[in-house]
Amino acid sequence: MVKEVQRSDNQRQFQELQMSSEFEETQQQPSKDSRRVVESVGSIPSQLYNRMGLTMPRWLFWILTIVTGMTLSGLLVSTLALWTPLWSDLDRTDEELGMAPKDAQNSLMPGEVWSNVSKYQLVKPMNILLLGIEPVKGSVDGSPESFSGPSDTMLLLRLNPNDKSIRVLSIPRDTMISIPEKGLKKVSDANKDGGTVLANRVVSRSLNNAPIDRYVRISTSGLRQLVHQLGGVEVFVPQPMVKDNTQQLPENLVSGWQTLNGEQAEQFVRYREPGSGDLARVQRQQALLAGLRDRLNSPTVLPRLPQLVRIMRKYLNTNLKVEEMLALVNFSLNLERDNFQMAMLPGIFSRLSADPDSYWLDLTGQVNLLNDYVGVTIAGMQPTVKPLPSLRIAIQNASKKPELTEKVINALKQKGYTKVYAVPDWADKHSPTEIIAQKANPQSAVELQKVLGIGKIVVSATGDIESDLTIRIGKDWK
Repeated sequence: MVKEVQRSDNQRQFQELQMSSEFEETQQQPSKDSRRVVESVGSIPSQLYNRMGLTMPRWLFWILTIVTGMTLSGLLVSTLALWTPLWSDLDRTDEELGMAPKDAQNSLMPGEVWSNVSKYQLVKPMNILLLGIEPVKGSVDGSPESFSGPSDTMLLLRLNPNDKSIRVLSIPRDTMISIPEKGLKKVSDANKDGGTVLANRVVSRSLNNAPIDRYVRISTSGLRQLVHQLGGVEVFVPQPMVKDNTQQLPENLVSGWQTLNGEQAEQFVRYREPGSGDLARVQRQQALLAGLRDRLNSPTVLPRLPQLVRIMRKYLNTNLKVEEMLALVNFSLNLERDNFQMAMLPGIFSRLSADPDSYWLDLTGQVNLLNDYVGVTIAGMQPTVKPLPSLRIAIQNASKKPELTEKVINALKQKGYTKVYAVPDWADKHSPTEIIAQKANPQSAVELQKVLGIGKIVVSATGDIESDLTIRIGKDWK
């Protein structure tokens, strides 16, 4: 039994030695084959050297061979690069990048979307907070950091399908407001301190808990790019704007009607006049907004809207859904010009404040403003209605007849208007007479129009800041 066990052990050891020998042979075989390949490849230059009968040193021939191979490879790569199109992921759609949703094949293509835009309807009022963000040093356009600065412009837009109107409420950036955990600060800091959540919250609370349904943030680069893509925007520059070292303006702007490019448009809305706070800037922002509205409604621009949206999405940050955007576009395209109205949030400057530019809200009796521009109804409160003769009426001459200023003032005083006063002439001498409802009181403007028998009613904050109504005497005044 012991001999059999030993014999079986000897057989097992012999088999293991035989298998080990076979394994070593198989492991050595690939290395032999690879050596043959290397030797075969390495022998090619040697064969060429021998066949060509060269007399140069073999090492020099090897160097020339390597250099020639690298040169030919470079030429091949360059040729392929020239014939291969360069694609940028920034301008490609989700479908092109393979990031489209699962049901992308059932979604509308861009051309189909715009041809079917009339199917999207705005069925209830919507409030949108629009923030123009100051440049953030060192940030990349379109990055989250580029939208994290203070808001240089703040507008609350109310689109109301019930009366088919768009109303824009400008909120001066120097408006003093209580920011949670920060204390009393300017409203422009809300976005910097807490983003859109905090900005929405403080604006809503300041306007009697007004609903804010959506937000849109646009960078300064976005404004420049928008104006550039539109081919410029025509606005009236009321007075010269001289560049200085503090505001880093690119150039001077002269007074008069001009088609501004992107850089000039940015300068137009951001320029701060000494001693006027932020209110003059708000007026220019509204003037530019009216110019953008007219430009976007141009027959030459409408067909380019899909391309414009594609370009501008890099400069926008919004929580608007695609369907909502299409409904807003359809609503705006069918809006009557007179139903686009603008106002400025009422307030005062306080001489007792440490900051002379700080702006303090005064919503006393502003029931109609809150209802029309914000959608807030205050139960039990009635609007403050002043009789027309007690309103502050500014007379601004925009005709070529300087004697008309005194003539209009005297005529209104004879009718019982006690708060009529003259302001500096308006430089545009080609426009018709306008009655500007400076404080969003169109009904008073209508009554004054009946008294004068002339004048186009404009609801905006572009008249004299201290007035309730501004009469801008035009070329049609007899």
